[in-house]
Amino acid sequence: MDVLSLLQWPAMVVTLAAAWLVASQSRVRRSWGFWTFIASNVLWILWGWHEGAMALIVLQVGLFILNLRGARKNDPAAS
Repeated sequence: MDVLSLLQWPAMVVTLAAAWLVASQSRVRRSWGFWTFIASNVLWILWGWHEGAMALIVLQVGLFILNLRGARKNDPAAS
């Protein structure tokens, strides 16, 4: 098993951490959560590319866009 095959495990941990942060009542923690979700999207895309999982890649691109939107809407300067 090569290193990219193992990428699914840190991707999963980062995704769970992001979900925890996004559920926070603190705007700062929510912001960290959206950016952590974006990092997890990148990790899942890398893993999906390596594994040839095109549906996963398309899903993660969509979620990446939604997380960018969430990060922007959570930003007090955008309000």
